[in-house]
Amino acid sequence: MSLLQCGRVIALLALPLSAVGNEARESALHCFRIEQVAGALEWPWGMAFLPGEEFLVTGRGGQLWRLQADGTRLEVAGVPRVVSDGQGGLLDVALHPEYVSNQLIYLAYTAGNLAQRGTDVARARLLGNQLEDVQTVFSMRPRKIGGRHFGSRLLFAPDGTLLISLGDRADRSSAQDLEQHSGSIIRIHDDGRIPEDNPFGTSSAIYSYGHRNVQGMVFAGKRLWAHEHGPMGGDELNQVSPGRNYGWPLITYGVNYGTGTAIGEGTHKAGLEQPVHYWVPSIGPSGLAHYRGDAFPNWNDNLFAGSLKFGLLVRLQMQDGQVVHEERLLGGSHGRIRDVRLGPDGLLYLLSDDPSGALLRIAPCN
Repeated sequence: MSLLQCGRVIALLALPLSAVGNEARESALHCFRIEQVAGALEWPWGMAFLPGEEFLVTGRGGQLWRLQADGTRLEVAGVPRVVSDGQGGLLDVALHPEYVSNQLIYLAYTAGNLAQRGTDVARARLLGNQLEDVQTVFSMRPRKIGGRHFGSRLLFAPDGTLLISLGDRADRSSAQDLEQHSGSIIRIHDDGRIPEDNPFGTSSAIYSYGHRNVQGMVFAGKRLWAHEHGPMGGDELNQVSPGRNYGWPLITYGVNYGTGTAIGEGTHKAGLEQPVHYWVPSIGPSGLAHYRGDAFPNWNDNLFAGSLKFGLLVRLQMQDGQVVHEERLLGGSHGRIRDVRLGPDGLLYLLSDDPSGALLRIAPCN
């Protein structure tokens, strides 16, 4: 439970990009290998792909690592002050769509103090292994006590706006309060301004609400997909539209921990959105990717989600905006899966959620 500031550049152990534990696995549609790109990552949370086959990876304790093509791992200096406690810390990372020309990256992290904290988003220029011109572009309000449900996924939309997922901070009713940020997906311009066409006007950054804790977002064409953690049962996959209410805690397919008693008013209510897909029991979804590429042609247009609870890579076969088949891969062999991303090489990349976590790659058997 410490406040951490990452202000060092350290050349750490060189980790060659090799197939460590290179085992073949069979799915219903493809044979694939699991390759370890890098290990010994302390509680990794989010990743982004830099030009030149490099990676940015966040560590929940406040570290931002730059993994170079030769396997060298460097710690980037200048990370904002992070409150590392409970589920909070340094969380997601994203590149600006014009990163090649402006070197801007975005970080989602827990800010404030142990009594009052929330999710902030900062942008900065990545110059070598140093962050410069760091500025806050979003601050969650109000700040709240407690170390749960920070959300914190970052996603640039096709129109260049930035989407930020925020959990309900374990304050259920706040997800229905449009005067609070918690339990919503936020939409802002890349400099923090609120877009004029936001669904609740220029005074509100809220794009959608009634979410419990969204930890995966991805665009598949024009569709925005997001999944979120339910309580005991009731994890959801939603197709997100502006201004819509996704129901938490008024409706849910989950129940209260411990007692198993009902939450809210049931599973359906007029005016509230239904999930496209839900999980009972919960899988603890985290990270979400839309596959498109030549390496696994039979996976094209499938969604892939990580599972914290069961250590799965969950493949969702989609058709006309519906889930027509679910396949569960990995079977817990690589621990809790925190993030799933599609790389520029057409391969899937995973982060395992562990004090000695790993960056993994899913590659074809051939």
